[in-house]
Amino acid sequence: MRHRFDEEIKAKVVLEALREEKTLQELAEEYEVHPNQISTWKKQLLSNAPALFLRKNMRDEELQTLRKKEQVPYIQLRQSKYVNEWLKKDWQLHGKDYEP
Repeated sequence: MRHRFDEEIKAKVVLEALREEKTLQELAEEYEVHPNQISTWKKQLLSNAPALFLRKNMRDEELQTLRKKEQVPYIQLRQSKYVNEWLKKDWQLHGKDYEP
């Protein structure tokens, strides 16, 4: 069975690994995680570390861009529903019953 580790535990393990006071094997035994997993977490932290030092407004702009991209499917869905309702009404105005 897989064990899920929250972000705080991952950060704690990686910081200890970076200190190099214990071997990966010792940390793995202490936290009951495979040494390869610790290495993976360490790589993730190191590859994402530069983002911590971005100016706040740059991060906010990137976040807003992502949120806008997430909203596009919902906007398209609302537009499709509107068109569908309009077509139903138009169909009924011409004396035909709408049957899905």
